[in-house]
Amino acid sequence: MRRNLLTDIDGVAVGHADDSGLGSGVTAILFARPAVASVAVLGGAPGGRDLGMLAPEATVAAIDAIVLSGGSAFGLDTAGGVQAFLRAQGRGFAIGGQCVPLVAQAILFDLGNGGDKTWAERPPYWDLGRRAAAAARDGAFALGSVGAGMGASTATLKGGLGSASTETAAGHRVAALVAVNALGSATIGDGPHFWAAPFEVQGEFGARGWPPAIGAEDLRPRLKRAPGTATTIGVIATDAALGKAEAHRLAVMAHDGLARAILPAHAPLDGDTIFAAATGARPLGDPIAELTELGFAATLTMARAIARGVFAATSLGFSGQAPSWRERFG
Repeated sequence: MRRNLLTDIDGVAVGHADDSGLGSGVTAILFARPAVASVAVLGGAPGGRDLGMLAPEATVAAIDAIVLSGGSAFGLDTAGGVQAFLRAQGRGFAIGGQCVPLVAQAILFDLGNGGDKTWAERPPYWDLGRRAAAAARDGAFALGSVGAGMGASTATLKGGLGSASTETAAGHRVAALVAVNALGSATIGDGPHFWAAPFEVQGEFGARGWPPAIGAEDLRPRLKRAPGTATTIGVIATDAALGKAEAHRLAVMAHDGLARAILPAHAPLDGDTIFAAATGARPLGDPIAELTELGFAATLTMARAIARGVFAATSLGFSGQAPSWRERFG
């Protein structure tokens, strides 16, 4: 049964850990078997961990987990917690008599959202990472202000964690998960309509469609007052059998969905980062044609996931925070 979630890809599990008082959290994506993965970073100010091993020319063939985290640079501790959990399970790359879980990570900036960030010497993200990994399941999971989307925001509305899935004509599954913490806006002008509306499936983010007309005022830039407080990070996954270069192309095409769902995207102080992961359950028939079809599906599915993340978000109640879509538009 399709859930319209990242876990529609067999062998993919998702877990959240967050703290509403902190106003931040993390989401861990674990693979039942190591998945071929790559990454595309198109934001001008990214933050991540072990992204270099995902380059198509790098030696590592597959990884055990991907982590999305709040906390900016402090959140980089999260992958250590996930790694510790996986090592205790006997997971990882065997080298020199040791088992080393391979965990890639991207971070977003949510330090200025009003939550209590007055931790002592040790930030809480290592522990949140371990909790998220321990909570990972292959079934349904929550969207909105949870996990890495807990403290997320956009220029006009509360951001959040979104997910969506689809199936290609060739029978491959494609699914996205994204933490929407955008410099710009996922909605058109000051209204309730999502930029991603043409791609909506079965009213998954309100069935509002586009407004009757889009005027000059709707196209005026709507930006966060503090430009450095942004970054949208996500994962596109498929059950197709891909190499690292093909996975990289899938991540690049998924960014097209980000740019169709958020205006503007990929700005100088964004860290917009999208991972691509392939479980390899279904081989490609025609490699070029079917990879193109996968990329097309990744574009639309990422756009839908972004709108769902904003649509599902709820306010944390901090002073000065942008309202949620539901608070503003019902």
